[in-house]
Order: sequence, then structure tokens, then C-alpha cells
Amino acid sequence: MSVLKYLFSKSFLKISFRIIITALLFFLILVLFLRFNTRHGDFVVVPDLIGKNIQEFESELNKLDLQYIISDSGNYNPEFKINSVLDQLPKANSKVKQGRKIYLTLNASDFEMVEIPKITRITVRQARKTIESLGFVFGEIEYVEDIARDEVISISHDGKELNEGDFLKRTSVIDFKLGNGKQ
Repeated sequence: MSVLKYLFSKSFLKISFRIIITALLFFLILVLFLRFNTRHGDFVVVPDLIGKNIQEFESELNKLDLQYIISDSGNYNPEFKINSVLDQLPKANSKVKQGRKIYLTLNASDFEMVEIPKITRITVRQARKTIESLGFVFGEIEYVEDIARDEVISISHDGKELNEGDFLKRTSVIDFKLGNGKQ
């Protein structure tokens, strides 16, 4: 009974009222501090940088007070100029705070060179899987006199014969000479 009596006493109600007022004051101060400190509602729209080179996007980002970081330039896309932007994060038209970092992926200078594996004297089916998995393009087929039907006799690129261990740019077209199965 004494606990119930204390809960409705004048001293308990005064202390409870002070605690509630103090908590509300702290909450109000916190809300105001966060509103001004985080610049709530203050943002910049990220421009579309895809296809632009460093000089073009650098001035544009400086005007908006945005920073950039080049995160990767290992990919090569022949549809874009060298050192132009292939991808950006955050994406175009995103709303960000001033001073935010924009992560950019640039187009590399060219396709990487890939070593030619042993392709001769295997079936055309195996050879096709091998070269396509390395990023090459399967080119034209020419049949020559050889006892092994559909077996790779030789490979070439732009008329130049290729051997195992040679290097060729990824996405290059490789032409095949296959046996016709006749002696």
C-alpha cells in the first residue's frame, strides 16, 4: 500500500515532471543539432558522367563540390573512348550531400593480351569452347586436305598463322583450317 501511496505523492509527481521536461529538452536539442549538422534537405543531384573523359567530368564535379575516386580501369569497351567513364556510383540523378565521393570506372587503353593455348589437333568443338572462354571470337572455317575430319590443322588471325604461346588481344577474330576427312 505504501508504494501506491508514493506513486501519487507530490514528491514523486515533481520528480516525474522534471524527468519528462529534461528528456523533452534533450530531444529538442538533439533534433535541432542533427538538422543543422547533417544539412537535412540540402543535396546535390549527381550528373551523368558516362562517356565523359577526365577533363570533362572533373570540372563538372568541382562546380558541384563533389569528389571523385577512380576505382577501376581494367575493363575495355571499344564503344567508348579511352579513359572515358564506363560506370559511376552513385548513379546519375541520385541525390547526395556536397563533398560526397563519386566512384568511377574508366575505360582501359585497350584489350589485354592473352596467350594462345594449344589448339591444333583437337576437334573444332573443343577449340571453339577454348577460344571463346578466353575472350576470342570464332572466325571463318576453311577445310584443307587432311585425314582427320573437323580437327584443327592450324589457326590464324588476319592471315597470319598463330602458334601455341603467341599473344593476341582479347576479342580478336581467329580463323580455322580444319581437316576435311579425305586423304
